[in-house]
Amino acid sequence: MIQRNFHNLLRHTMSSINAKTYDSAPSTHVAFIGMGVMGYPMAGHLASAGHAVTVYNRSPAKAQAWVAEFAHSVAPKSAATPREAAKDADIVFCCVGNDADLRSVIFGADGALAGMKPGAVLVDHTTASADVAREIYTAAKNIGIGFIDAPVSGGQGGAQNGLLTVMCGGDAAVFERVKPVAMAFSRAFTLMGEPGAGQLTKMVNQVCIAGLVQGLSEAVAFGQRAGLDMNLVLDVIGKGAAQSWQLDNRGKTMVADKFDFGFAVDWMRKDLGLVMDEAKRNGARLPVTALVDQFYADVQQMGGQRWDTSSLIKRLK
Repeated sequence: MIQRNFHNLLRHTMSSINAKTYDSAPSTHVAFIGMGVMGYPMAGHLASAGHAVTVYNRSPAKAQAWVAEFAHSVAPKSAATPREAAKDADIVFCCVGNDADLRSVIFGADGALAGMKPGAVLVDHTTASADVAREIYTAAKNIGIGFIDAPVSGGQGGAQNGLLTVMCGGDAAVFERVKPVAMAFSRAFTLMGEPGAGQLTKMVNQVCIAGLVQGLSEAVAFGQRAGLDMNLVLDVIGKGAAQSWQLDNRGKTMVADKFDFGFAVDWMRKDLGLVMDEAKRNGARLPVTALVDQFYADVQQMGGQRWDTSSLIKRLK
C-alpha cells in the first residue's frame, strides 16, 4: 500500500508539474530538505523552473527517486546529510514534521546551518512553533545567514500543482530575495511580519479550518439523517453564503465516506497543539478549537490517525 501510494504521488507530481507555467527567475543553486508529500513536489517545481536542486531526505530512497525522476532538469543531486545538501546553495528550503525534526536537520555538525555559506538564506516550510522560528532566525543571523519562516496552506494538491499559499515571517530584504524563486511552487508568497509571524498566521489558518470542518461534518450528518440528497444539497448551498474550500473539496467525499487522502488527523492534532500552546502564552480564548481538538482525539482512538481531517464526521455516524 505504501509503495503504491508513493508511486501514485510520483505520477500525480509529474502530471501537475508538467502543467505548471513558470515565471522567469534567474537559475539559482538551491537545496531542499525533506522529501515528504509536500517537499517532493515542491522541490520538483523548483527543478522544473530551471533551478539546480540538491535534495536530502532522512530515508535516502525518496531522495534518490526524486533525482531519477527529475534527471532532465539542471544538475539534480541528492546528499547524505543536510549539511552536504546545503553546501554552496544560495537558498535552502526545508519541510519536515515538527519542531524536533526541524532542529535535527538545522542544528548540529551535520545540520544545514553548518554547511551554509554566509549570505545564503534558509526558508522553513514546516508548520512549527513561533518559538523555534525565532530560535533559528537568531542562530542564522549570528553567522550571517538569512532566515524566513514560511509555513504553507493548500495541502498535497497545492504542492503538486504549484499553488501553495505561503505565510512568511522575517526581514523584508531577505524575503524579497527568496520570493521570485519560491513562486515556482506558490500562488501567493506573502510577508506577514517579523520572525515567527508566518507560523502565527498558519495557526490562525488552522483555527479557521478546525471550526469549518466540524461545522461541515455536522451539516452533512444532519442532512443525511433528514433523508436529503446531500450531493445535491452541497451543490446548492455551495453557491451561497455557506460556500468554502472545505465544502467544495471535502463535502462530497464526506458523503462518500472517503478519507484516504489530504491532510492527516495526526498532523492536524500536532498543529492544534501548537495553537493551544500559543494561546496559553498570549491569553487568547479558543473554546471551539479546544473542543474540535478533542474530537480529533476521538478520531485517533477510532483508528483514524492517518485519515483526512474531514473524518470528523465519523464521530457522528
